[in-house]
Amino acid sequence: MGVNMVLANTYHLYLRPGIEVIEKMGGLHRFMSWERAILTDSGGYQIFSLSRLRNVDDKGALFRSHIDGSQHLITPQSAIQFQESLGADIIMVLDECPSPTDSFEAIEQATERTHRWAEICQRSQTRKDQTLFAIVQGGLYPELRHRSANRLTALGFAGYAIGGLSLGEPKELTLAMVENTSAQLPSDKPRYLMGIGSPEDIIEAVARGIDIFDSALPTQVARKGALFTRQGRRNIRNAAYRQVEAPFDPDCDCYACRNFSAGYLHHLFKCREMLAYRLATIHNLSFMNRLMQEIRNAITSDNFESFRGTFMAGYEPTDEKTRLAQKKKWLVARNRKSVK
Repeated sequence: MGVNMVLANTYHLYLRPGIEVIEKMGGLHRFMSWERAILTDSGGYQIFSLSRLRNVDDKGALFRSHIDGSQHLITPQSAIQFQESLGADIIMVLDECPSPTDSFEAIEQATERTHRWAEICQRSQTRKDQTLFAIVQGGLYPELRHRSANRLTALGFAGYAIGGLSLGEPKELTLAMVENTSAQLPSDKPRYLMGIGSPEDIIEAVARGIDIFDSALPTQVARKGALFTRQGRRNIRNAAYRQVEAPFDPDCDCYACRNFSAGYLHHLFKCREMLAYRLATIHNLSFMNRLMQEIRNAITSDNFESFRGTFMAGYEPTDEKTRLAQKKKWLVARNRKSVK
């Protein structure tokens, strides 16, 4: 598919199979047979999502495993140590990701703690062959976002991520915070928007100065039969695809569209065959990779605004009310799962 970098999750790897196992087996590149770039997150968002299973103070995050309930402590120092052992190319500071529904005081406290942790992470780094990114927090408060961006920029990191967004707030507010924060970050350093993955959001975030994205959205919706097209998401499980002999997307060159009919994909989903989820995932990841290449080409040819206008005019995004309801439902289900 032409993917050049993947994200690996430090929190999950810490719990299974264990950092020491991966280190003993030669590091993450060798462990997963991936010769291209790897970015590891610090696990801050996953700890945030554990809700009632964690307790955060200046020392670090004390939490219980969602797997077996065992208790663990991740500190800024250990977060860097773990990622150095994993051997990723880009690593992240440990941050505290507050809920957008928290009070101003609570979000301010979490943001200030994120700054202190960032300094500790910076001092704790020993490997010079890894690039360390800071993470800007501040919830939905522009003044906190400004403060966070300025504090972290002053520390001179190699790149800057924007965290704590797309957690259930309206999309309009998300983009406003992205524009507000991005404007405070150095133009000569990479800007990474965490957890954003829908085609329309990526287009709009690039227009606001963002360079790097990560999201499980393309694979999450693929498992439900939602496939990306230039017109928007389409559900391959719909009866309209039952007898379609043509590829799902005749203009797509992914493995699924090159080799199988839309009718066959529809059949696989109806039968809940494992191949259905794999082919849908291949299609969506191929779509996203192709979209990013088109964005890069449009930027280098000084034609991005025209490309943006054409794409957005033809793309039908998910209904905002439906999207917010689905996000809320997902967050509730995730929290219940972590409690269990």
